[in-house]
Amino acid sequence: MKAITIQSIDDLKSAAQQFVDQMNGAKIFAFYGEMGAGKTTLIKEICKTLGVCENITSPTFALVNEYILEQEEYIYHFDCYRLNDIEEALNIGAEDYFYSGNICFIEWPERIEAILPEKTVYISIKVEADGSRKVTELS
Repeated sequence: MKAITIQSIDDLKSAAQQFVDQMNGAKIFAFYGEMGAGKTTLIKEICKTLGVCENITSPTFALVNEYILEQEEYIYHFDCYRLNDIEEALNIGAEDYFYSGNICFIEWPERIEAILPEKTVYISIKVEADGSRKVTELS
């Protein structure tokens, strides 16, 4: 995945389109970044770009939100920040979501790395000195 730079909120729609254009059929995306880096904001815009019409909200308290796409396809959006251990992720059925064949966007994946599928795409969102965001794939 080529790096995507987001200079301002005005670039968000274009950045989401660039991200979608580079998904290459991948389904599981783990987003790393400090608090306030823009993980949720970017994921919301990516969901809109993919065709989600319903209200997209942060799953901070629900742990996972489900959004419907066309033809019974879903996007699952996880926020693992509040999880204390992998057991909690297993209890909400995280692995069932990951292996469902649907797209999964995961915030704070470091809390559940041991159960992430082999084909997970690891994404970093870094706040640059000028306030812009740089979105890159971790290798």
